[in-house]
Parts: sequence; structure tokens; C-alpha cells
Amino acid sequence: MRTWCDPLGLALGVALDQVFADPQSPAHPVAVFGRTAAKIEKSLYADKKAYGVVHVAMCVGGVTALGVIAQRIPKARTAATAVATWAVLGGTTLAREGEYLADALERDDLARARARLPHLCGRDPSHLEAKELARATVESLAENTSDAVVAPLFWGAVAGVPGLLAYRAINTLDAMIGHRSPRYERFGWAAARLDDVANYVPARVTALLTVLTGPSPGRALAVLRRDGHRHPSPNAGRCEAAFAGALGVTLGGTNVYQGRTEHRPTMGDGPEPGVKDIRRAVRLTRAVSLAAAGVAVLTAWALQNRHK
Repeated sequence: MRTWCDPLGLALGVALDQVFADPQSPAHPVAVFGRTAAKIEKSLYADKKAYGVVHVAMCVGGVTALGVIAQRIPKARTAATAVATWAVLGGTTLAREGEYLADALERDDLARARARLPHLCGRDPSHLEAKELARATVESLAENTSDAVVAPLFWGAVAGVPGLLAYRAINTLDAMIGHRSPRYERFGWAAARLDDVANYVPARVTALLTVLTGPSPGRALAVLRRDGHRHPSPNAGRCEAAFAGALGVTLGGTNVYQGRTEHRPTMGDGPEPGVKDIRRAVRLTRAVSLAAAGVAVLTAWALQNRHK
């Protein structure tokens, strides 16, 4: 069985994301997966790691099997790759969310910005001021450039449709049950750890592309090397440190998540990001996303020709 990605299908999927983005519809494949995973959790849940492992295996294994079936149909491979790529990418929506936050804060509309921030991250926005909202937005753009764009393209390029679907399933489960809470401390352990593994290489690719495409390559590389490991996440810190260096700002600090306060080390040497830095971060996100798409398509093409 051929497991590598169809490069034309991958390119078409990227184009579809640019045109149609990520429609908020209950019929969207990711939304369907989320509801299915929630139903499986409801019938399977127990406060034990082993049950979480079974839950992850069922959910990820199921969509990976669908990808394998789609990959086995030669005449449908390009179309299947295009649709799968569109379904798992979120780069266009990510950039638009950043622009929405920038517009709200430029108009001093804190209420609108606070209401929108949960579209990007799980931080409690209720008491955040403009500076804190700006930092949260820039940090989320940095981390989600990897999660929503680079990582799915990476796994699609090296593992085809199964890789595309499996990655999005893993990342979605992490968002659903991978966070620390009394309910998910043990049940969500497998989802969180698997997401760390799946994002290990893509996060570092994201950081490298940020260095190469950003406005200050030398500074971005220096901050990445010095601060990238300081974040509690083994992956998010690489992306945020590279963004901090490229944009000349300092990221990190105190964050509140559902009543839980976290004090994170700072990364970078400049001032805290302001409202004006959000649009700069959006431009950087788009540059990294375009570079990632080009690298992924070329990688898929090279792997395809290598196996001919």
C-alpha cells in the first residue's frame, strides 16, 4: 500500500483552506469527530489512565482506518487528500481570528475582544486588559501556527491521508480531554502525552520556519536557543520563543485557566506585545504557513517520486 501523500491533493487542500477556511458547521468533519469522541467518552469513562488509553486508541484508530481506506483507492487519492487537508487545516481561520482581536482592541472594545479570545485559547479573559489580551493573542497565534498548520501538513506529507486524519484526531482529543482537571487528570493523560509526541517535530519545524521567514532571523534564533526550553510545554515554548524573537517582544507571564493560575517563564528581550503587534504576528503566521505548505508539497512530491 502506498502511504505517502499525493502532492497535488495536498496543494489543492491548502488552496481550499484559503478559500473556504474552517466553516463553523456541525457537519464539519472535525465537529463530527468531536461529537463521536464525546459519546465514546460518555460510555467508556473511568478515572483511570488505562481507560483513557482505550478511548484514544478507539478514536484515533478509527479515523486512521478511514484514511487508510481512502488511500487505497487510486482514482480518488487526489480528491481524498485535498478534502482531508482542507478538513484538518485551520491556518486561514487562525489568521482571521487574530485580525478580529486586533480590530476589536484597536477600537478599544474590550468586551468584544474578551468574548472572542476563547476562540483562540483556554485562558480566562474576563479580567484581562488590552495588553494582556494582546499577549494572549500573540502567544496563541504562535502555538496554533504549529497545531493548525505546520503539524497537519508535516504528518500529511510523510504519512498521507492517514497521517492527516490521525494528527487532527490526536490534537482534537488533547483540546477536549488533555488539560489538567479533576475529571481528566488520569483519563486525559494518554491524549495529552500522544499530542506531545505528535507535535514534537512539527513544533521545531515551526520554530525554524519562523526564524527563516520572520523579520529578525538572528534575534529569533538567539531567543529560540536561549528560551525555547523554558516553557512548561515541550513544544509550545519553541514556537513562542521564535515568535518572541522575530517580533522583538517578550512573551510569558501569569495566566489564568478556569480558576487555575500558572506563572510561566518569560521569553524574549523586548517589551510585552501591544495591540499593534497582533497584526505583525498575523503576518508572521501567514508567512510561516505559506512556507510550511511549500515544504510539505515538495516533500510529498519527493517521496512520491522516490517510490515510483
